[in-house]
Amino acid sequence: MKPRKTMIITNRANNTYRVLLVGLLMIGVSACKISQPSIREENKQLPSSYGTYQSSDSTNVASIQWRDFFKDPYLISLIDTALMNNQELNIIWQEIEISKNEVQARRGEYLPFLGLGAGSSVEKEGRYTRFGALEKNIEVKPGEEFPEPYSSHELGAYAHWELDVWKKLRNAKKSAVKRYLASQEGKNFMLTHLVAEMASAYYELIGLDNMLDIVTKNIEIQEDALHIIIQQKEAAKVSQLAINRFEAQLLNTKNLQYSILQERTQVENELNFLMGRFPKPIQRSNADFYAMHFDSLLAGLPPQLLENRPDIRQAELELAAAKLDVKVARAQFYPSIGLQAGLGFQAFKTSYLFLPESMLYNLAGDLVSPLINRNAIRATYNSANAKQLQLIYGYEQTILKAYIEVVNELARIDNYTQSFTTKSKEVDILTHSIAISNSLFRSARADYIEVLLTQREALESRMELTEIKMQQLKASVNLYRVLGGGWQ
Repeated sequence: MKPRKTMIITNRANNTYRVLLVGLLMIGVSACKISQPSIREENKQLPSSYGTYQSSDSTNVASIQWRDFFKDPYLISLIDTALMNNQELNIIWQEIEISKNEVQARRGEYLPFLGLGAGSSVEKEGRYTRFGALEKNIEVKPGEEFPEPYSSHELGAYAHWELDVWKKLRNAKKSAVKRYLASQEGKNFMLTHLVAEMASAYYELIGLDNMLDIVTKNIEIQEDALHIIIQQKEAAKVSQLAINRFEAQLLNTKNLQYSILQERTQVENELNFLMGRFPKPIQRSNADFYAMHFDSLLAGLPPQLLENRPDIRQAELELAAAKLDVKVARAQFYPSIGLQAGLGFQAFKTSYLFLPESMLYNLAGDLVSPLINRNAIRATYNSANAKQLQLIYGYEQTILKAYIEVVNELARIDNYTQSFTTKSKEVDILTHSIAISNSLFRSARADYIEVLLTQREALESRMELTEIKMQQLKASVNLYRVLGGGWQ
């Protein structure tokens, strides 16, 4: 009997070796047919300075928290409300929650699955079948025949575990983590825009208030001038034409109020919309609009954009996730190895269910590899490669866009600052000219046309000065945003 036993053991070993050999051959065949993707590395290089704005100072306004950057208490209160109630921001929070759940799902895929099962069934075999004839001649115990119909009661546990040999499941989990982190950066990017939008609209609202004050004061000046013209008409010094011209200009200025009021209503409602509430009055500062400024507008160095801009970090994380997706797609070509096990009880009577004789168990392993018709897997793999390359271009485009945005805003601040200085001098001259023209007109040394033109030019220059100041403040806010400030 010994040789026979030895032969059986030897045959089993040979069978095991054959299975392993076949498995290794399958792996080898799969591996030989997969080529590595030819993907270039992303370019992260940035210029050493922002164009003509040479600086070696690494101090960056983006590192300042928005509460310290915007010191207006009314604006801070409005931004706080927007951060709590803005619907778009709340939608992004739910997207983050979805990404978080995806991470949990991926993490569970490479851990063993364990479950419990229970069931009952009734079955009757035909009398003249193999199993029917066999059951008829079986005695469960002396004097106890096999029941007909046959009932079965089961209770047990089962487990399944796919061995993550090629890191397919772990890389899928890492990819989900990267996308979760990218969604966090997307939320930060939304915060920078929301804070900047609130601040820009707030300063525009104050600027419109200032324009309305300018128009109101000019109406008073023009009404006084019209009163003088009427008196001079009564004294036969001017004709009705002069009165008509002054009165028409006064009506034109009054009409200007309504367009400003409409624009102010729209800006107020834009702020209310960003705060997620129905229209209501916006409290704001009554400080001197032209004196408003920001203490620090240092841009730092271009490489700091890679750390400060949430959209760049988001693109970088999405690219990292795409690289992991390529590895996951590549692992689909390799065999999957799984283990299955079960342990439980089965009997045709519940009274026999937990007897030792009713115990059953199984343990199995499987190795499956795609060999023929792998077009679907190959298409998924090629798509993952193309997606990775697409995100490389997108990442580089995001960096380029960020750099150009900073250069543009620096230029805007510089140009609007110089424009504000020049226009302020023009406003001072024209404001002084109004008093001069009125004095000359009273003494008959200037005609009414000069008075009209001077008043019109002074009004236009003040309105333009306010517009320039609004653009200057918006440029400062936008510089803070494009440098990556506002999400801290």
